[in-house]
Amino acid sequence: MMKFTKQNFFFLVVGMIIYVVDIGVDFWVASRYFCQGQYSWSMLILCFRCLSSLITQIFSYEWFKNDWEGTDTGKLKLVFLVHLFQCGIFIRYWFALKYGCQVTFKKMSSRDASKTDPSNLIQKQAIDAMTDINMLRVFKTFLETAPQLFLQIYILMEHGKTHFYQYAAIIMSFCGISLSMVDYQISLRKSLPDKDEFRVLSKVMYLFYKLLTITSWILSISLITLLSVRISVILLIFLWICGFTWTLKQHTTFCKSKKMEHLYRTVVGIILVFSFFNIKGKRTKVCISIYYATHTVVTLGILFVYIFRKPSIIKEICFAIVSILTISSLVLGIIFLVVYYCYFHPTTYCRPQACSDEVDGVAGQKDRVKTGRFQNFLMQ
Repeated sequence: MMKFTKQNFFFLVVGMIIYVVDIGVDFWVASRYFCQGQYSWSMLILCFRCLSSLITQIFSYEWFKNDWEGTDTGKLKLVFLVHLFQCGIFIRYWFALKYGCQVTFKKMSSRDASKTDPSNLIQKQAIDAMTDINMLRVFKTFLETAPQLFLQIYILMEHGKTHFYQYAAIIMSFCGISLSMVDYQISLRKSLPDKDEFRVLSKVMYLFYKLLTITSWILSISLITLLSVRISVILLIFLWICGFTWTLKQHTTFCKSKKMEHLYRTVVGIILVFSFFNIKGKRTKVCISIYYATHTVVTLGILFVYIFRKPSIIKEICFAIVSILTISSLVLGIIFLVVYYCYFHPTTYCRPQACSDEVDGVAGQKDRVKTGRFQNFLMQ
């Protein structure tokens, strides 16, 4: 059984601090834009924040309701009120830190504990609590952090003038995406019983693969938005429709109710606009190849459109820098992707019986006690 370690506890504390700081930075940046008369930018930042908060609170409460089914309704009503005030994530951090503290620090005083000790149950509760937080942070990353990163880069490219709070927002976005990606993989390996622990190099390769491909794509979308906001919106909506349709065809079974399942599929469609995820735990070689081949074609197409429609812009240093960053990030990201799947993906060194048919997860098991919510979540 996987264990909740002091490193996991440390990442939980850091994650909670970054979450609080991120809220403060968002409101600070929004207020600065508002004071400068940039009301549209201010409203967009607040809309991203409110949308991601609302959706994560809905999922968080739904999970509490599913987990506490048949328990005290008074406790559930209190949890509902906390989520209504958009603070549900802090309840989850409290549970995770509480269980994590018990298994990482208090267990040191009980050396004679056996394998049948109740501490094993607390160990699982700590891992489950951490897993739920990291699933919610994946939602937040692609509903708020990635769109905000795109918005801030677009503003910098459009106006040219830079301020400290803009850099602060960009840095926080990169930190949020990076930490979310790493913690997501850690939780995935810990919550699935047939998977071994992730190696350090695997985490690094996965992090750079995701971060570089997402950065390249965000720069590409920023470039097409500079050329035409309408074309950019149409492109993003079209990509979301493609992602949502693909999710429907996968017949996902993440939620118990149909309404929540449709909301889940809608969110996955948004996630797929920015990055690839395998949502059924099946082999993804063809799908991931088509996905990033499409991103490459669209990225190169955007650069060629600039060359033909605005030849004069090629001489501008800013465009040259952004173009180089876009292409280099894409190339490096794909290189990290290939190296990760060829040499560092867990199936290259996990147990043979766990690697026979699946690449990223096992499909079909739904027992919460055995595998946790991750079994029917995004498997990558």
